[in-house]
Amino acid sequence: MTHSILSAVISWNFFNGASAFKVCYNSLMKKPSLPPDRERTTSGMTLGRERFAKISAVEGIVLTAVMKKRAADFDRRGLSGEERRRTIIRAYRKG
Repeated sequence: MTHSILSAVISWNFFNGASAFKVCYNSLMKKPSLPPDRERTTSGMTLGRERFAKISAVEGIVLTAVMKKRAADFDRRGLSGEERRRTIIRAYRKG
């Protein structure tokens, strides 16, 4: 029934010289929602270093030799993400 009402509204607007289509929305229509087991998350995927480098290259961003050496050192030492960030901030901190 909703489809036929929407068609009637569009047809009426078209034949009465409307310059733009108007969308008919019934406030009683239920809004779509995700099932409880599929709630949204903040992070859907993780990019690896090689894939990230390819994407960055498109933007003209490339790792310098120092950056590559630092990343290899982080891997060798097994630092966590937070420890890596702290080390990088420390290296570029002024003063």
